[in-house]
Amino acid sequence: MKKLVVIILTKILYMAGSIMGKGSSLPGKLALKLCPDILARLTLPENIVMITGSNGKTTTAGMINDVLVENGFDVGYNYEGSNQIEGVATLLLRISDLAGRVKKDALVLEVDERYTRYVLKFIKPRYYVITNLYRDQLTRNGHPELVYSIINEGVTDDMHLVLNTDDPLSSMMGMGKDRVTYFGINKNELSTDINTSMYNDGAYCPNCKAKMEYDYYHYNHIGSYHCEACGHRRHDPEFAVTGIDFDEGSFTINGEHKITLNFKSFYNIYNLLAAFTVASLLGVGPDRICASLNGYIVKKERIIEFVTAAGKGMMIISKHENSISYNQSLRYITGQKGDLTAVIIVDSISRKYYTNETSWLWDIDFELLRSDNIRRIILAGKYAYELGFRFKHTGIDENRISIIPDLDDLMKAINDMAVPGGKTFVLTCFSDKQKFIDRVRKWN
Repeated sequence: MKKLVVIILTKILYMAGSIMGKGSSLPGKLALKLCPDILARLTLPENIVMITGSNGKTTTAGMINDVLVENGFDVGYNYEGSNQIEGVATLLLRISDLAGRVKKDALVLEVDERYTRYVLKFIKPRYYVITNLYRDQLTRNGHPELVYSIINEGVTDDMHLVLNTDDPLSSMMGMGKDRVTYFGINKNELSTDINTSMYNDGAYCPNCKAKMEYDYYHYNHIGSYHCEACGHRRHDPEFAVTGIDFDEGSFTINGEHKITLNFKSFYNIYNLLAAFTVASLLGVGPDRICASLNGYIVKKERIIEFVTAAGKGMMIISKHENSISYNQSLRYITGQKGDLTAVIIVDSISRKYYTNETSWLWDIDFELLRSDNIRRIILAGKYAYELGFRFKHTGIDENRISIIPDLDDLMKAINDMAVPGGKTFVLTCFSDKQKFIDRVRKWN
């Protein structure tokens, strides 16, 4: 009877919240308070896919869901982005029947990396995807190895792990495990023999702390590595990107399955590869997967086109306090043709908690903007002067840089300073996204 009451109450609260435009965590939070083991009382489908990691989990989960739905699966998916245990509880209770049965072919659950241990107490995924573990939100997460230890708490031998073999930290989850599928990107013309980033988190083996050896790097510490002391190494991936053609806008998996790219970046390829891997494990044919992923448009408004009097522009959402996310966006921008204007906005560091800690700016490879096609750089927002001080150490001509601390002055600055006829790229985080969108609408 208690289970029935909690299920009904959750459904009512979710419907009421939807009408009022409220978030999707509160119903689950109340359900867990009334019945802490409510998730263990549900009957769930066999095919449960859980996705976690520092970067890419939202996009990868969306891709997996879309491939499965397009290929006939009835899927339960926390698309609203509530990826802590309360959000997962809301999803499962609202899609269950009154007996607590979730009658779906599959569940696709994006889970915040720090909350995986709580979700895994009640839900055992058939496939557990760990996209990567990077420096991310220092104030909240500390070091990636701390996050690794938190995730590893919930890993059991009966789970089938799906791991990024190119990441020495997250791939370490597979050590001593039999049920592991690795995905990765093979060496290509974009790979380098040395680490070209501001820091090297792959300098030492995460397993034994001995010096790590690299055969090549894709970016930062991601690439092909091996430790001569303990044997930790990059495993040959079962699902491998064997060719990348950014000029054509495509990449190839296992030498035969080609996927076209809407957004040309290493990041996007890793997300698509992870989705291809999971869909394959669930029995979807490769041709069908490619058809679903070709030209995939990233959801959640992470890439937004806009127009101002200065011309066309694109806003790319990258995570503040996450240097690898920023670096991939910077690489994408500098890889575009023509004379460009780059706008970096840091007005709020996080939308989830307050911090004014900006040391993470020094981890970002802003030196990439020394590229000849970046003609103007505008640093904007509350932390524009902190950005300006960081840029003093990039070697970029200061005459190309403008500092605009008040966002109300930003649109005029873009219209006055942007390269005539060139495209403007705005790089910022979710915390500042709407601020820019509102000003574009007001200005236009």
